[in-house]
Amino acid sequence: MREARHQTFTTHDGVELFYRYWPASPARNEPRKGILLFHRGHEHSQRIAHVVDELNLPDMDFFAWDARGHGLSPGARGDSPDFATSVRDVQTFCEHLATTYGIEEENLAVIAQSVGAVIVATWAHDYAPRIRALVLASPAFKVKLYAPFARQGLALMRTFRGNFFVNSYVKARFLSHDPERVASYDNDPLITKAISVNVLLGLYEAAERVVADAQAIQIPTQLLISGADFVVHRKPQEQFFERLGTLQKEKHILPGFFHDTLGERDRGPAIASARRFILENFERAPDRPSLLAADRLGLTCAESERLATPLPRNSLRDLYWRITRASLRLGSRLSSGIKLGFDTGFDSGSTLDYVYRSRPTGTSGIGRMIDRNYLNSIGWRGIRQRKVHVEQLLRMAMARLRDQGREVRIVDIAAGHGRYILEALQGVDPLPESILLRDYSDINVRDGNALIREKQLEGIARFVKGDAFDRADLAALQPRPTLAVVSGLYELFANNQMVSRSLAGLADAVEPGGYLVYTGQPWHPQLELIARALTSHREGQAWVMRRRTQVEMDQLVEAAGFRKVGMRVDRWGIFSVSVAQRVS
Repeated sequence: MREARHQTFTTHDGVELFYRYWPASPARNEPRKGILLFHRGHEHSQRIAHVVDELNLPDMDFFAWDARGHGLSPGARGDSPDFATSVRDVQTFCEHLATTYGIEEENLAVIAQSVGAVIVATWAHDYAPRIRALVLASPAFKVKLYAPFARQGLALMRTFRGNFFVNSYVKARFLSHDPERVASYDNDPLITKAISVNVLLGLYEAAERVVADAQAIQIPTQLLISGADFVVHRKPQEQFFERLGTLQKEKHILPGFFHDTLGERDRGPAIASARRFILENFERAPDRPSLLAADRLGLTCAESERLATPLPRNSLRDLYWRITRASLRLGSRLSSGIKLGFDTGFDSGSTLDYVYRSRPTGTSGIGRMIDRNYLNSIGWRGIRQRKVHVEQLLRMAMARLRDQGREVRIVDIAAGHGRYILEALQGVDPLPESILLRDYSDINVRDGNALIREKQLEGIARFVKGDAFDRADLAALQPRPTLAVVSGLYELFANNQMVSRSLAGLADAVEPGGYLVYTGQPWHPQLELIARALTSHREGQAWVMRRRTQVEMDQLVEAAGFRKVGMRVDRWGIFSVSVAQRVS
């Protein structure tokens, strides 16, 4: 039996999470390869430790964490700030493994069970890691809550009570046929039967999104489904598998298995399947399909074309959206934000600056109430979180440049009013050597220059008119930038050739070793509302967006000559912000 070493790593918010580490045999091959194990909900890493020996892969390092609020990791039992925080913890864990053990993402495989499998599937969807293989055992995409309307009731109770905890109804004898496993579950003091409502509802929301958009996952994936599972529904697992974007996928239904798939009495075939799948994917070179032409073929292309197609005249859906548009027009007479959207475009720099400021205004108390509801819509909340993430990664890139002894010369090629750039400078010392803000809109140039004066940054910042898709113009930028920013631009244009042209111009301009901060929109729950009811800045056209999966966006950036080194995602999975480094 391999002995585990006890270690910790620090999360983005300073929490020390516990994990077990089983080193590979001294004769391991280089580069190092690792397997990450993620336990079920309520449990901890020791409960999945038996898999290390049963897989019999001595040349590979193994790692298994105790999730927040579980096992030997800190936090209220069964709780996390939110589900997205646990997902980000996976990314931080992988970054820790790369820094501490020299194991890159490309040399990692993941095995995860139940709630752990949903956390990992969400990470695979949102962060688009380049791991070698993914094995998901009975992912808890939909927990069987036997009480009618239990989920809606919990959400309603949380509205009045705030976060609270519920205990699992599942008895150990319904998890596994293994009597030793059942007995240890009942007597293990580190097992917590409680789960917070925040985590439980977040689990449901993330699972629905990931199952609906599983096509975005390009990682070779094996799905192990327990045939007699009393805890989770099978249908979402089947839907997830059918929609997976990778062609390298396997599904195994294990007859008679209870929910604890990898802890079942007769788990040998499941372990053997996982072992074979992992080895096969380590033996072959990673082969991910190119998505550079996803604007012309594929699911997101078909989705945007469907949204751009007019509905049959006087159909129920057509009437619904005509009424919605009329309601918004009526609201624009009272709400300043909605009026600004119709006047300048809901995707304009002026609208975004209004959303960033988030101060409801209107012609009356009712108008301000309408405006408050408008500003609190899920899309605008995501936009404000995107601004926070852009500022975080800007400060991180500036700090790295200073650590390298280099000047900080910033360019933003579609800055809107430039608010996120200028407000990211708060507390930064020394300030950048130069800031060049550009935009195609005369209004944005005018208001951006006013904001520069308001912030008293005329000595280092200037705002000029420029085309973000003119490669030659971008390539000739002076002074030559060491930090380029593209926020909220590429999401507005479906054409990948335009985006590639823009990125190529930035690659020509940015010095080797410099950085690019870029945004993406891999998901949005209101795509049809936006397409059917809101107008764009482009001469009042309908605002039809084509989503780009994170894999597609990263491939476009990589093809231009950048290597992604960091990333943030909002808790709804709508907007991503990434930072990449210019490679020689």
